[in-house]
Amino acid sequence: MTKSLVTLTIGQSPRSDIMPLLTEFLPGEQTDHVGLLDGLSEAEIATRYAPDAQDGVLVSRLQNGAQVRLATAKVEQGLQAKIAALEAEGYDTILLLCTGEFGALTAKSALLLEPDRIIPPLVSAIVQEHQVGIVVPVEEQIQQQANKWRNLKRRPCFAVASPYIPDNEKLTDAALSLQEQGADVVVLDCVGYNQTHRDFLQKLLGIPVLLSNVLVAKLAAELIV
Repeated sequence: MTKSLVTLTIGQSPRSDIMPLLTEFLPGEQTDHVGLLDGLSEAEIATRYAPDAQDGVLVSRLQNGAQVRLATAKVEQGLQAKIAALEAEGYDTILLLCTGEFGALTAKSALLLEPDRIIPPLVSAIVQEHQVGIVVPVEEQIQQQANKWRNLKRRPCFAVASPYIPDNEKLTDAALSLQEQGADVVVLDCVGYNQTHRDFLQKLLGIPVLLSNVLVAKLAAELIV
């Protein structure tokens, strides 16, 4: 019997780095986990999804823990095919585990939960006039993410620290940069960030830190019948 909910990462599943967080909110007996890059070698991934100089960049995690850089447009094409396949298998709800901005992902019958459509308006409603600081994994995403956050009442400030490369010094630098830019609230804008990252930043800065994956996982949990 097909389970009602499936998570779809742009990397490889299972996502051991965030699985404890997901299982806290999503019932295991009703949830499956799949990845766009499942079954592919690093050479095959590079051939199919490596970004060229002009491409938008997304990052995700392989099963061996390595960070991988992917071309946004190629990932979107791959995700659309994967979504169609998951619908054909009978899943009712598909939770996309990526906060990148996609233009035209669709599902014919399943409920498709896209963080890039859910998180910005939710954060905007929560923070109102406060200054939002956003942490992204790689430098290229600062400019790429600007449109996603256009409806915030105040223009957000950004800092860079990858969740896939353990480096507390880099995370500290990102936190201090956001503090200098006047951030009142921090959003960790990648599903790869986890509770450890949140706790580290919140203790350092003394301000609220929001995890994107928690926000969408809680919503998905409410939709499971």
